[in-house]
Amino acid sequence: MRSIGDLWSPSRWSVRTRVTAIATLFVALLLAAGAVIFYQVVRSTVYDGLHDQGVAAVNELSALVRTSDPRGRLRVLDPEVTLLQVVDDVGVVLASSGQLEGYGPLQVPEPRVPEDPVYDTIEIPGKGEVYLVTQRVWSRGGWRIVHAGTAINEFSQFRASFMGSLMAVVVIGTAAVGYIVSLSVRRALRPVREMSAELAEITGRAPDRRVTVPHPNDDVSELAESVNVTLSRLEDVLDRQRGFVADVSHELRSPLTGLRAQLELALEQPEDEDWPAVARAALADADRLQGIVSDLLILAKLGAGVHVGRERIDLGALVRAEVTQRERRVPVEVETVEGAMVRATPHHLVRVLTNLVENAQRHAASRIWVTVAVSESHAVLEVLDDGAGIAPEDRERIFWRFHRLAESRELDQGGTGLGLTISRDIARAHGGTLVAADSDRGARFVLRIPLDEP
Repeated sequence: MRSIGDLWSPSRWSVRTRVTAIATLFVALLLAAGAVIFYQVVRSTVYDGLHDQGVAAVNELSALVRTSDPRGRLRVLDPEVTLLQVVDDVGVVLASSGQLEGYGPLQVPEPRVPEDPVYDTIEIPGKGEVYLVTQRVWSRGGWRIVHAGTAINEFSQFRASFMGSLMAVVVIGTAAVGYIVSLSVRRALRPVREMSAELAEITGRAPDRRVTVPHPNDDVSELAESVNVTLSRLEDVLDRQRGFVADVSHELRSPLTGLRAQLELALEQPEDEDWPAVARAALADADRLQGIVSDLLILAKLGAGVHVGRERIDLGALVRAEVTQRERRVPVEVETVEGAMVRATPHHLVRVLTNLVENAQRHAASRIWVTVAVSESHAVLEVLDDGAGIAPEDRERIFWRFHRLAESRELDQGGTGLGLTISRDIARAHGGTLVAADSDRGARFVLRIPLDEP
């Protein structure tokens, strides 16, 4: 049973959820940062304006104090800066504007440097929040502290609503982006869901079905095309597997049926049978079965891609050693070159050579030629005989499993029909090719394997 922590783990989220969450979080951060920056810009603009107005007003008041050292009520020159006050060194209010009459000295830090204004925001009872500019000036009566302030109640009052509006914009914008991204991702992944449903319906009973390729051409359509290519390959493998099973069952049934018939017939009148002859006939059928099974095991290993050790070998030397060590019905002429180095499994190449030479032995009239040469980046092995040859229309059929031409069946009734198939599969496993090529006389098989460059 999955825990709540597992359910909330991003690794268990769908692609749509992960993309939506990441995009929404990113947009939320951007909107929040934008709102903070926008608020700071507005606040800086407002306070810059208050600063300029306050400096102008305090400079005018300071000039007045230097020349006349006023007492009583001060005349307001700037309608925006209405809070004016002049205080002496001992904290006695000497003059003030009408809005500050009856108020004591404003409690702000005293400027340390004369003629250098300082700025502060204070709370004045009955006036609310005030932006205040303070300057220390010299008058004919001594040092004076000059204050010029502007009430900023409206800004303070609307600041909360302004910040609330910005937060609402961030929340609404984030929610809208999350919804749009979720909807867009869902729509973008719709073809993937359809492909998934179609793949779930494709079974071995309907291997020819394909998934729908969406339009326009994009990454999803390329994925669909790749899936269809894979399905085509799987269909081909399935067809070959079915054909292989059918061929195997047919080829194994014949010797088994013959063997059973021989034994049943011999057991009907055992005293009249030549049991050594029966045993020899049964052994021949058993040998054929063993040959078929051995060839099938080799084909299965090649088809499954079972790893077999390879080494760097001289193809010419291998061919000379293999051909010359056996006595054959038809003479074999060998011509090889030096330096035809390939990386291969030696006993696999010996199997190919044996299959090709034995095939040539069955069909040759008087002679067989085996050559090894180097052509561009390949080592080339050719086996040529002077027999009847192979018709062009049969040059691919002879590589089919269990396919044997009429002439081949007459010359070798115990063959399995898998020798050339195995040889071609070995060639392909080594990155090479094996074909029945054109020839002026007899059959000509050409094996090409990539050279192993030092």
